[in-house]
Amino acid sequence: MSEPRHLLLRAIRGLPVPRPPVWAMRQAGRWDPEFNRLRSNLTFYEFSENAELSAQASLLPKRFGVDAIILFYDITTLTVAMGQRYKLIPDRGPVPDRPIRSAADVQALNPHPDAERFGHVTRILELVKRELAGELPVLVFAGAPFTLASYALGVGKDLTAIRRFVQEQPGTWDALLERLAEAAGHFLAVLARQGADAYQLFDSWAGELTEAEYLQWALPWHRMIFQKAGINIPSILFVKECPYLEHMLAAGADVISLGTRHDLAALRRQYPEQAFQGNVSDELLRSGTPEQVAEATRQCLRAGGGHRHIVNLSHGLDRETPVANFVAFVQAVREYSGQ
Repeated sequence: MSEPRHLLLRAIRGLPVPRPPVWAMRQAGRWDPEFNRLRSNLTFYEFSENAELSAQASLLPKRFGVDAIILFYDITTLTVAMGQRYKLIPDRGPVPDRPIRSAADVQALNPHPDAERFGHVTRILELVKRELAGELPVLVFAGAPFTLASYALGVGKDLTAIRRFVQEQPGTWDALLERLAEAAGHFLAVLARQGADAYQLFDSWAGELTEAEYLQWALPWHRMIFQKAGINIPSILFVKECPYLEHMLAAGADVISLGTRHDLAALRRQYPEQAFQGNVSDELLRSGTPEQVAEATRQCLRAGGGHRHIVNLSHGLDRETPVANFVAFVQAVREYSGQ
């Protein structure tokens, strides 16, 4: 296998890099005035399912000097392709038109949707790859089964409601997780074949689970997806502020994304062969000054040691993040000399 030239891919493989690569979750989003201008008056789904506009949105962060482009589409794209439509409700997020309520509802979800069912994503990938012409690597993503299931049930982050459903219909719940895992693996394999350079699996809400629940509802499905035949590109696992780092490490991802609760420097010493991503505070980017952001980023760089480290945030960019703070974040990485 030839050595990759992109910083991100080199860092994942532990190859020498002049500095760590940098990108940010939600780097294409509402914090950027150019993104809002591009979106104009379109609804979220009108915009995100318009391949040409979403490709342009995906590319907007390039002007800031990031080292990777992640495609702009929604985490519910997969469940929509499986046969469940959504609408965006203010202050609630994506809500399904027909929430999962029975085993029959699960059976109605297609675990291997034809690529045409998510054709806008493959088209976005094609357009972004064409525009970049190899200049930067392109990331894709999928929601992990637990997080996608919370949306499919129509309850979002309401763990009480999820636990009630599991207690009432344990078989339906298990079948839903398995079907979502199968679909996520299929979705990512298609995108890998079509030229994606790496992918991130988002299990955003699994960090709120008890350890026993995490071992049942998260870890087995992470493993299933990371071991899926046909996804022959590097993988990143993100679980927001996950307290179960040992279980994350056991999932089989090439890169583990860290939150602010994690000590990057200590983990770098403890696991010298593991690639880590993170872990500048997304809250600091929202509420701090550019100087504070730059200093926090330099601290993160020192903790990462310049080896097997991708600089990112503890979570996605908040819509209230000042542009100047994102500029300071990226610039601090690009100017880093290892001191």
